[in-house]
Amino acid sequence: MDHERPFRPARVAALLALVLLAACSSSGQRQDDSAAPRTATAAPTATGPAPTTRAAVPGAARPTPSPSAAATNGPAAHARWHPRAGTPWQWQLSGTVDTTVDVPVYDIDGFENSAAVVRRLHAAGRKVICYVNAGAWESFRPDAKAFPAALMGKGDGWNGERWLDIRAVGRLRPLMAARFDMCRSKGFDAVEPDLLDGYTNTTGFPLTAADQLAYNRMIATLAHERGLAVGLKNDLDQVAPLVGDFDFSVDEQCAQYDECPSLTPFIAAGKPVFHVEYELKAGQFCAATRRLGFSSMVKHLSLDAWRQPC
Repeated sequence: MDHERPFRPARVAALLALVLLAACSSSGQRQDDSAAPRTATAAPTATGPAPTTRAAVPGAARPTPSPSAAATNGPAAHARWHPRAGTPWQWQLSGTVDTTVDVPVYDIDGFENSAAVVRRLHAAGRKVICYVNAGAWESFRPDAKAFPAALMGKGDGWNGERWLDIRAVGRLRPLMAARFDMCRSKGFDAVEPDLLDGYTNTTGFPLTAADQLAYNRMIATLAHERGLAVGLKNDLDQVAPLVGDFDFSVDEQCAQYDECPSLTPFIAAGKPVFHVEYELKAGQFCAATRRLGFSSMVKHLSLDAWRQPC
């Protein structure tokens, strides 16, 4: 792409949830049983100009399908959830989850919500996606000490977060597997692994498009081995080679940056594009994304319960 794109805000919402809980705990308020215990007392603050998130990779190779793509035809593929294109959704990463929104799919923070929340959503007929960070280390997560310091690179724009060296697939695989095991143990139906486009950022590591493809396919395989569907987060430049490995897409601001056509391979495959805009009004993009078959809505940057669907 020939433009610079601002920092993706999804992790900001997760951090806001930690701040809200810390404030409630310090004032003696009783926590709702829908939230798991938090481990941080303050959210990271910006440390400088927000990094760009994607850049063109001229001549990036389109490799042949990986073993992980073929594995989707195994027993786990038949057992797991296969979401359909056009399915409405709700994405809430901050505040106590509002379980009353009448949509078939919820996407919520995996660490911050308990199995009880997932059960309540299932009882209402919802499928539930588990948000976790797969591309950066987060100091405020309960498993933070398990990540080797040698795999932590530059900050991604927020205190407490550092890019991971995704070339170290063998060392990161068990850490991500543990996170996905957490999602499965809580009853989630799918995972949304964030920051799957580190190779387009200034991470402190010489990451390549091939490194990202290998890592993203490893992530997809881990999810599928656990019977979980998995979404490709952003990473529009690699949609074509990865659409066979992932079950849906989660995208932020493709309409604002005129990138939505890049996601149509998911729709062509019958897989949903779960899409949000933060700065545009519904009237500025909904007609276009409806024609594309996207599951679009306007959300606050904080990713609280408010939503305006297309």
